[in-house]
Amino acid sequence: MAGNSTEYIKHHLTNLTYGNHPENGWGFAHTAQEAAEMGFNAIHVDTMGWSIGLGILFCWLFRKAAKHATSGVPGGLQNLVEVIVEFVQGNVRDTYHGTSKVIAPLALTIFVWIFLMNLMDLVPVDFIPKLAEIVGVSVFGADPHAVFFKIVPTTDVNATLGMGFSVFALIIYYSIKMKGVGGFAKELTFHPFNTIWLSWFNFLLEGIALIAKPISLALRLFGNMYAGELLFILIALLPWYVQWTLSVPWAIFHILIITLQAFVFMMLTIVYLSMASEKHDH
Repeated sequence: MAGNSTEYIKHHLTNLTYGNHPENGWGFAHTAQEAAEMGFNAIHVDTMGWSIGLGILFCWLFRKAAKHATSGVPGGLQNLVEVIVEFVQGNVRDTYHGTSKVIAPLALTIFVWIFLMNLMDLVPVDFIPKLAEIVGVSVFGADPHAVFFKIVPTTDVNATLGMGFSVFALIIYYSIKMKGVGGFAKELTFHPFNTIWLSWFNFLLEGIALIAKPISLALRLFGNMYAGELLFILIALLPWYVQWTLSVPWAIFHILIITLQAFVFMMLTIVYLSMASEKHDH
């Protein structure tokens, strides 16, 4: 039983991976070990597919709401979109102290996109992977034990690090745009100690703080969502009459976590970009 449970957990935590295996060449990974050995020569197909698909869903829903917006009695979708937009705009207005037409749309995209990706964690853990297994076996003739499929992109550290380093690139861009290359360099070398003799020490401190921002963003989101998914998987190992007593309360509580993690990522992004846009006198 312990072996079966271990294999079940490992199977559900392995991505559908396509890449170049050191021994078998290019192709899909057939075991969790093979997926891990592919390293950087691989792509997580399920993570890419679901994240792109949910991004398209976000754009389609908001475009539909905008096209059918009315000044009369609004529909349910328009009401929902207006509430979300006003919520994001309020947070941007209160937090971002610079002037940019990009920050509000960026914050809206981050919040809704991450929320939708997190929301996939509420889908029963065996539902979509079982469908993927049926398709893999019946259409492609795959071994059922070699069909891996995860549907929560934010439980993949590659996805969260990608978003985190995208924010990091924006931090660098806004820092240079608002302060210039010289001003940004001075910020890194003359803070917190305003003396040239300690510029190397300042650069070390500021460099570590700068790199820590995207990494903490990524790992915070990944850690919370990965732990939530793991709990759902562990609950699924229990007898069916026990699962409902645990999965329903956890799912209800997890809705708060899903929303909170999207909000935290959005707010920290706004704060970091606001800090990058501020000019300091040295």
